[in-house]
Amino acid sequence: MKPIKRLPDAEFEVMRVLWLHDPPMSTNQIIACLRPELTWKPQTVLTLLARLIEKGFLSSEKAGKERRYTPLVLHDDYLRAETGSFFDKVHDNSVLSLVNTLYDGKKLTPSEIADLRKWLDEKGRVE
Repeated sequence: MKPIKRLPDAEFEVMRVLWLHDPPMSTNQIIACLRPELTWKPQTVLTLLARLIEKGFLSSEKAGKERRYTPLVLHDDYLRAETGSFFDKVHDNSVLSLVNTLYDGKKLTPSEIADLRKWLDEKGRVE
């Protein structure tokens, strides 16, 4: 399996719609599910869909007068690749660096810290 490349934000928004709904989806369905603040014209969405097909993220099939799109890359696989790249590039693969950044930035609630502690305790027992 070839490495998964990072998607530009606009292409990610289209994939996010497909990952959140049951595929296959038509262009009109995709447009209807985009966040309201994205006021893209249909041609813009068609261009993004064509790019995603070219990159191997989507397949497309003709169904009557419309095209229907299905993800070829799973959401979890993309998140794993994207997170791994970010983790390596920004934190030099250091969990401590990542957690410290979240903690210092006040991005972790006491409940999340407790959950993290529990998770670390459970994972620490596994060999």
